Amino acid sequence: MTAQMIILILSVCLFVCIAVLILGTAYFLRQWRRLDEILDHFRQEDPEDSGGYPDVWETRESRVVSQLHQILAAARFKEQKAAGEKDQVMELISDLSHQLKTPLANIIMNTELLQDPSLGEEQRKEFLTHIRSQADKMRWLMNALLKASRLENGMIHFEAEEAGIKGTIARAVSAVYAQASAKKIELVVEEFRDFPLYHNPKWTAEAMGNILENAVKYAPPGSRIQITLTRLDLYTKILIQDEGIGIPEEEFNQIFRRFYRGKGAEQQEGSGLGLYLAQLILKREKGYITVSSNVGEGSCFSLFLLNEAVF
Repeated sequence: MTAQMIILILSVCLFVCIAVLILGTAYFLRQWRRLDEILDHFRQEDPEDSGGYPDVWETRESRVVSQLHQILAAARFKEQKAAGEKDQVMELISDLSHQLKTPLANIIMNTELLQDPSLGEEQRKEFLTHIRSQADKMRWLMNALLKASRLENGMIHFEAEEAGIKGTIARAVSAVYAQASAKKIELVVEEFRDFPLYHNPKWTAEAMGNILENAVKYAPPGSRIQITLTRLDLYTKILIQDEGIGIPEEEFNQIFRRFYRGKGAEQQEGSGLGLYLAQLILKREKGYITVSSNVGEGSCFSLFLLNEAVF
């Protein structure tokens, strides 16, 4: 082989190497630009699937792009979830601040009055009673609001099962019996033979107790609250009927909102959380609550519980 041929072969090899290097560099630059476009597209539009991204060939690189999309989507989801949780915490703090403002101001005022050396023993006892009452209200508000927030976000888990309803109703009635007795309100449960319904006895008793507590609060002394059950095809309706002030029809959908208090309830102590908690609990049990009422003629709250588990 002559020197000329060797030089020619080396030149060809060098040319091929340079060409491969140039083509490879161009290819990777092109792929880099595509990945950069995908990142820009993700930042700007946050598409739900990879169909919104610039086209890629069905090659090994396309799998890399697909994996990148999954990583970016997961990162964006976690970012949005963190932002949502932050908003929920801020909303909870805002609600607590708003609801605790009045009882805290009352405690401060009564504490300052207690510092008066001229106060008699009876007056001191009266102010201490007011302070205790407001402190109890603050504790109840915090517990109720935290419970509602945890139910909303699925942080409280409870299992529903097919359990006898009679014990649940008895538990709810006993929780308000003392308040009803103090106002000479008669609590009447229509006699029935016990049967199972799909519910959680503890939580359903709390939901029912909240409705009964409202009924006792807004019913006149010497009135009557009646509980009746009606068996339907899919659900059993538990009707709680009182003889209280009633609710205007335009407020039917609003009374189950958090902190909502109707115009007729402004003169009574309350937080607007009882009915909100009740509907959250029944919703978790695949049940629901409705209301019917006429102003001045009392209210009827209907709780619907499944006759059996339906999945």
